Amino acid sequence: MSETSAPTDAVPAGGSREPQPGDRATGLGSWPGTDLHEAARTIVGELPGLPHVPELPARGVGADMVGRTAGLLVDLAVEVWPSGYRVARRAGGDHRRAVELLARDVDALDEALGEAGATPPAVKCQVAGPWTLAAGVELRSGHRVLTDRGALAEFAASLGEGLRTHVGELARRTQAPVVVQIDEPTLPAVLAGSLKTPSGYGTVGAVPGAEARALLEGAVTAARQAGAAEVVVHCCHPTPPLALLGATGPDAVAVDLGALGGADAPTEVLDALGELWEGGTELWLGIVPSTDPPAKPELGDLARPALDLADRLGVDRAHLADRAVVTPACGLAGASPGWARRATSTTVELARAFADPPDSW
Repeated sequence: MSETSAPTDAVPAGGSREPQPGDRATGLGSWPGTDLHEAARTIVGELPGLPHVPELPARGVGADMVGRTAGLLVDLAVEVWPSGYRVARRAGGDHRRAVELLARDVDALDEALGEAGATPPAVKCQVAGPWTLAAGVELRSGHRVLTDRGALAEFAASLGEGLRTHVGELARRTQAPVVVQIDEPTLPAVLAGSLKTPSGYGTVGAVPGAEARALLEGAVTAARQAGAAEVVVHCCHPTPPLALLGATGPDAVAVDLGALGGADAPTEVLDALGELWEGGTELWLGIVPSTDPPAKPELGDLARPALDLADRLGVDRAHLADRAVVTPACGLAGASPGWARRATSTTVELARAFADPPDSW
């Protein structure tokens, strides 16, 4: 999260303070429970440098990753079938619910910032990427949107238009630059051809890497054109396509470092992470457990995978403070409310410690 990357047309952060080491920490989006306003207040209080729009999937239809992103679509609508989300002929109750829930999410963040009297250096929103969205929504035929190139292109273009409105509203209401996080947890399955067909007996054909890269690159470009100060591509899958993600041109790539194996990750994974870092792409490192651990972890133990990664890559550990952002391993929807709060505050503690490491590290 660089301090110089905001575009010239970004809304200035009026009265914003000098950047702090703890600013380089954030959450990845989802939050436990259904109390939206308490979630927003906690996020604003614990993440003063980069609070994010809260996601509470426990609220049900329209509040999950795919549903809330579908609520951004322009001139396209979805409805709920027994098999999941499906393209609708016109916007009905399911689609209107998704739109309304997302609007409430933005309202809650805006209200929490107002209550705190805060204008953060930046705020963040999260959207499902084009492949995850197209894999999670069916055509009226029952096949996934990603199986129809025309529908796929239409969804990608509609999402870009929706982002323009969403990012613009966030910037206007918060008076802060907006970071857009594009979530692609389903991309590895799209590339591997492991997604099931409607019958459940077959799989959807694998999408070539070049095609996958082109569509995701278009989403990154659309987010920038929408006014995003920075764009982050996030995939917490154990085998994310790191080279492909980096080739789409994001400012940062977010990963679950533990799922990758940390410093003990395969050589090809370490090489890909090293190339991203050396090429100027920031790494968002998921190193705080996203569900309740059996015992409270020590800060040094949580930091160790990142420290070891820097050592294995031959990168100065100081770059953990200026070219990395600390996050939970993934979203916090599966955590208890207490651990969600603690995990969030711990990311800030780690970011501060990377900037001023204890002698024991």
